[in-house]
Amino acid sequence: MTQPPAPKIQLSNTPDYRETYANSVQIRVNLWDFLLLFGRVNQTAPDSVLIHNFQGIYVSPQQAKALLNVLQQNVNQYESAFGEIKLEPGPQGTPGGGIVQ
Repeated sequence: MTQPPAPKIQLSNTPDYRETYANSVQIRVNLWDFLLLFGRVNQTAPDSVLIHNFQGIYVSPQQAKALLNVLQQNVNQYESAFGEIKLEPGPQGTPGGGIVQ
């Protein structure tokens, strides 16, 4: 049995489309979906970090797993081209990165 041809995908930006920078992503999970909260970190003092969340996006568990896969592929390609991405150690030297969420 042959596979049906892949659909033609067209991309279109809505009138409210925007691009911005985030250096914080928090993830909350429940039975039905994943919530990705995007924000910017502002460290106001050595012992004080303020995160300004500006966008929350809900995705299904299936879309979250697809995102995981495509991010892993892209990180692998990036590291092949530019070298390993190093994360700063977390509290007491734990791996994974300080305020990386």
